[in-house]
Amino acid sequence: MVALAVSAGAAQPPPHRFTAKSWRAKRLRAWAGDFPAFLPKQVENIKDQFARKLASRIERVPVSLSKGCIMSSCVKPAVRSEENPVVLLHGFDSSCLEWRYTLPMLEEAGLETWAIDILGWGFSDLERLPALDVASKRKHLYEFWNTYIKRPMTLVGPSLGSAIAIDFSVNYPEAVDRLVLIDASVYAEGTGNLATLPKAAAYAGVYLLKSIPLRLFATSLAFNGLPFNILADWANIGRLHCLLPWWEDATVNFMISGGYNVTAQINAVKQKSLIIWGENDQIIDYKLGIRLHCELPDAIIRQIPNCGHIPHVEKPAAVSNLIREFVSADRPSSEKPAVPISTAV
Repeated sequence: MVALAVSAGAAQPPPHRFTAKSWRAKRLRAWAGDFPAFLPKQVENIKDQFARKLASRIERVPVSLSKGCIMSSCVKPAVRSEENPVVLLHGFDSSCLEWRYTLPMLEEAGLETWAIDILGWGFSDLERLPALDVASKRKHLYEFWNTYIKRPMTLVGPSLGSAIAIDFSVNYPEAVDRLVLIDASVYAEGTGNLATLPKAAAYAGVYLLKSIPLRLFATSLAFNGLPFNILADWANIGRLHCLLPWWEDATVNFMISGGYNVTAQINAVKQKSLIIWGENDQIIDYKLGIRLHCELPDAIIRQIPNCGHIPHVEKPAAVSNLIREFVSADRPSSEKPAVPISTAV
């Protein structure tokens, strides 16, 4: 595996083996900056210094849709480049805080990197709740791109974000230069029977989805062997956006809309694609990654050893290096970012 070496003072990845001692040291170094006023107040309770730092960078910017303007949450790039940017989506019912470790590494590598909250999740202002079906999410992402980015991008989607990335790249091919799909959830048939639930039952299910016990369980499945204090902190990071007042309405809205079903679109993808998979993913079978590799017209696949369902959190150095190599693969060597590389087995 090739690891990205970053200069002194840059963000470092979390250790592969967490100990109580290392966690206490992290707490003492926790970044204590100002947070945007629109974030839930519980952001102050987060201990992870990288999550705190990224949370302090979240902004809301206006994105125009047919029925009005949405103040949409994102992290703007700290590095600007003449090359095409990298745009990071997130997985199901999550936020841009997923990228707390990998985004700083991509920036350290000289890549212009955006993290965007998908409409209906994250920290956008949804007080006037728009439609949150697939077409609305796609249109919102396009209008964000057309307003603020305006260049072909490398679109990165983990889990359900991979389905969103495939759907977007097929419908707006001019906006996407390359695709990176991480532990992709692209073979689900939308939200299935959940779309037919009575609203009362849907709200009950969504309330359970927000619960701390369920979030702890889901986090424990995604990451193997975490000490409980880190597990609890990461679960709180993952559910922070659920504390916004419109989260339940937005989630039910998406559930009853039917969700994403992109199986028929996979062979229509024209962009070069990189598939990244965690070797120990306990949520999505690796066989589906092999199937995706076979069905995408122009794809390569890379597996990350000793890694679970969310490689960009668990193994950010490996993920950032794979993205950097993929983005710069066709560039002349004189145009590639000058970043020291070290090789580790």
